[in-house]
Amino acid sequence: MSQHYQHDVLVIGSGAAGLTLALTLPGHLRIAVLSKGNLSNGSTYWAQGGVAAVLDDTDTVESHVADTLNAGGGLCREDAVRFTVEHSREAIQWLIDQGVPFTRDDQTAREDGGFEFHLTREGGHSHRRIIHAADATGAAIFNTLLEQTRARRNIELLEQRVAVDLITERKLGLAGQRCLGAYVLNRDSGEVDTFSARFVILATGGAAKVYLYTSNPDGACGDGIAMAWRAGCRVGNLEFNQFHPTCLYHPQAKSFLVTEALRGEGALLKLPNGERFMPRFDERAELAPRDIVARAIDHEMKRLGIDCVFLDISHQPADFIKAHFPTVYERCLEFGIDITQQPIPVVPAAHYTCGGVVVDQNGHTDVPGLYAIGETSFTGLHGANRMASNSLLECFVYARSAAADIVAQLDQIELPTALPDWDASQVTDSDEDVIIAHNWDELRRFMWDYVGIVRTNKRLQRAEHRVRLLLDEIDEFYSNYRVSRDLIELRNLAQVAELMIRSAMQRHESRGLHFTLDYPQQLAEARDTILQPPTYCG
Repeated sequence: MSQHYQHDVLVIGSGAAGLTLALTLPGHLRIAVLSKGNLSNGSTYWAQGGVAAVLDDTDTVESHVADTLNAGGGLCREDAVRFTVEHSREAIQWLIDQGVPFTRDDQTAREDGGFEFHLTREGGHSHRRIIHAADATGAAIFNTLLEQTRARRNIELLEQRVAVDLITERKLGLAGQRCLGAYVLNRDSGEVDTFSARFVILATGGAAKVYLYTSNPDGACGDGIAMAWRAGCRVGNLEFNQFHPTCLYHPQAKSFLVTEALRGEGALLKLPNGERFMPRFDERAELAPRDIVARAIDHEMKRLGIDCVFLDISHQPADFIKAHFPTVYERCLEFGIDITQQPIPVVPAAHYTCGGVVVDQNGHTDVPGLYAIGETSFTGLHGANRMASNSLLECFVYARSAAADIVAQLDQIELPTALPDWDASQVTDSDEDVIIAHNWDELRRFMWDYVGIVRTNKRLQRAEHRVRLLLDEIDEFYSNYRVSRDLIELRNLAQVAELMIRSAMQRHESRGLHFTLDYPQQLAEARDTILQPPTYCG
């Protein structure tokens, strides 16, 4: 039997952004944090590199801002970049206060007798400013925040909960546009429960699962972006999908990302014959921004007809490699690759969704009462290409900003009155789930082939035709059969894919992560691609 839940704040997503917001809110608020699988299934847990912030006396806010603007291909919103960077130190201090065990630099003693934190450097950065916990920063942050969250009696953590759709006043036929809650599938009971809340936060991550090859976990299906679009929110810059240059190439190594920090510590990209190739593409070589490195690898693989290239750090001391990259070392060793002696076979894979739901500096969407934070959102920070390790920083800065904004409104917003049950009276159980599996596979394959690292008008037109057929099929299936996690995710992925294709077709230039053979030049004027839904609430 379906259940009704009431909370002050409903957080959909249990990664860095969602947990940070929940922990930053006052302890008297009733907060629910939903995870559509196990709590550790999100992208945060698997992040290796670290968090970019201005922490060293030789670094400056201006330098971090300039690096971000340069990597963003002229599309970053400078106010968003400056806002994020200016709040970076306090965000890191908050993480330290929570107990995150960042790696310390035992070579440099502080005047107070302690030790400085070790900072590394990644592509696009002019300074060492990446604070990290060895090469498992995401796990260290997530485990710490989860422990703190579990200690808070006012925060309810609910696993195996898949958000189906947002509940708004407009959808209920009421006057107004406010978000009142969400319908959520309980995977354990099979029922769709009703959650009402004064404030709803989308912290569902990105949509890289729309591609056949991705570094992301299975849940990165663009759920928050699709739900927000259906609720009346604009989306922005969804044509900019970042492909991480270096994912482990091995038939048994599912979605294992080889951290960019290896290149920051001197790892070199090489062809099968041992030749370096990055200096031919960019003067920054292996430390060029990710879009340049990914395109260079893609070019060399197609030029030579090879399955992968190689990332070699074996020239560094073995003890140094094992100390700084224990996760990569152990994981590669499982597949018979000793990175202290051998290069790592790598290929690009879809990694990060730079666009998302349009928000302001407080995380507000176009729908009152609805916030979007983290990879789900489009803040303007990343522009046409996200600079390494700015993404986790964005999660913490905007989650804390959104929490402060919610606190400022607490006296003005009351809990919604009773919301109607999910109506499943007209649907039946499906006996044709093979359709879902087939459509899922078809979608991810044509997105990889037609809307990947290099695009053309013809490829995009083919993708647009295919995705519209899929949307019709999925809509019919959704209208007639009971919802499941696979169906919900497929519906959301197809919607976000269609938005990505539309965005790419509107950009008649090559800029950052969007590279098209039909428009190889960059236009003089940089403009965001903003799509407005039929039910836009602005």
